[in-house]
Amino acid sequence: MRIEKDFLGNVSLQDDVLYGIHSVRAKENFPDESLFHKEWYKAIGMTKLACYNTYKKFKIAAKANYDIAKLPIQFFDDEIIDALIKAAHEIADGEYFNQFIVPAIQGGAGTSINMNVNEIITNLALISMGYKPGNYSVIDPIEHANIYQSTNDVIPSSLKIAVIKLLNKLEESINRLRFKIEEIEKKNRDTLRLAYTQMQEAVPSSYAMLFSSYNDTLSRDWWRVSKCFERIKVVNIGGSAVGTGIAVPRFFIMEIVPELQAISNQPIARADNLSDATGNLDSFVEVHGILKAHAVNLEKMVNDIRLLSSDLVAPNDIVIPKRQVGSSIMPGKVNPVIPEFVISLAHKIYSNDSLITSLASQACLDLNAYLPSIGNAIIESIKLLMAANESLTNNLFNNIQINSRVALDKLYKSPTISTALSPYIGYNKAAEIAKMMKSDSLDIFQANEKLNILSDEKLKNLLQPHKLLQLGFSLKDL
Repeated sequence: MRIEKDFLGNVSLQDDVLYGIHSVRAKENFPDESLFHKEWYKAIGMTKLACYNTYKKFKIAAKANYDIAKLPIQFFDDEIIDALIKAAHEIADGEYFNQFIVPAIQGGAGTSINMNVNEIITNLALISMGYKPGNYSVIDPIEHANIYQSTNDVIPSSLKIAVIKLLNKLEESINRLRFKIEEIEKKNRDTLRLAYTQMQEAVPSSYAMLFSSYNDTLSRDWWRVSKCFERIKVVNIGGSAVGTGIAVPRFFIMEIVPELQAISNQPIARADNLSDATGNLDSFVEVHGILKAHAVNLEKMVNDIRLLSSDLVAPNDIVIPKRQVGSSIMPGKVNPVIPEFVISLAHKIYSNDSLITSLASQACLDLNAYLPSIGNAIIESIKLLMAANESLTNNLFNNIQINSRVALDKLYKSPTISTALSPYIGYNKAAEIAKMMKSDSLDIFQANEKLNILSDEKLKNLLQPHKLLQLGFSLKDL
């Protein structure tokens, strides 16, 4: 066992663990099992790496222009800097995540997150130099691993990098789903269906039109997500505690963002107003609103598919893939588990949106203490949406079947199809056909034959897909 101490007292730890006293206190104070997102952890590693690289450049620049032995600040030995750089590389690669013990839900504005990573980096660096973990007289989690940093600039800047990387993946997942929807749309260009308004039979439409509406909503989702980067790319790294850059060299403030940009390979930019970027988190509210809109569109889409494929409207126009047994007691039952999965996660995203909105407004003066919860929620929402898009692409729309014969039969038996005839025979005669269809359970051809309003050839011509689906009519059509 090793003993670590802070001004609150001592804590015993196992000899080989990479976390330290600050992490243990956080774990005790926040006894929650919610797992911190690995994407954020890796982004913190990138930010730390950028800080150490910039520190190394600062030392080189200082030596070139000053006698650093006469300066009041003490520069680290190169061996320590290189050991910190090596350790930060490993964190950026996602290694030693099992040593990160701080839960996702916590207090302290992210200090526990920062210190847990600092302790891991410090102890990795000590091991690489031949020392045992906890030998902080050689490398210290605050003096060395946290050099020229604050929780308040490292953790939010890292969050934005993690979010940007995930948004890139979300974009790709939206497009994969959109392309699959587009395939279905093209395949069913002339597949007629009965449209519904307020869950009642309405007028003729097509499955191409229905799926084109999904395609367009996804196109808007993709466009909106692509614009998120402009909102989220501004970082406050170098701003220190409240954005004033206090106790940070100007060289560091100017150089850290280009360094982090190169390491993360993301188009981040230093905030013009570092205090604003530190104290206000409205950009996360804005971005999550776009995520919520995507969730809304997905939920509406799968609600439609779930209804059209349900036993309530049998025989079904749409047959969805059978993915798993639906009951432990009812043989042969198969449930619409993919739509249910998407609906469930959509509502989780709505709750995350409420949380982010309310906690962003809880920022007090120069800092928002609730960044960890906000960050956890926004990363969770992006990952949920990616999961939804993947499952819809692979497990629902990949093998969905549209029964064109059933759909057409329903359309011809619906009295509302008479609406298509009103420009040619007037409302009242169209109503006669509709009334007979309903009272005698006839399709439109049978009712018209009895009433002898249109020739069979004329009626067939008017009910062709291109006639029913054309945008309005012209006098020439009449």
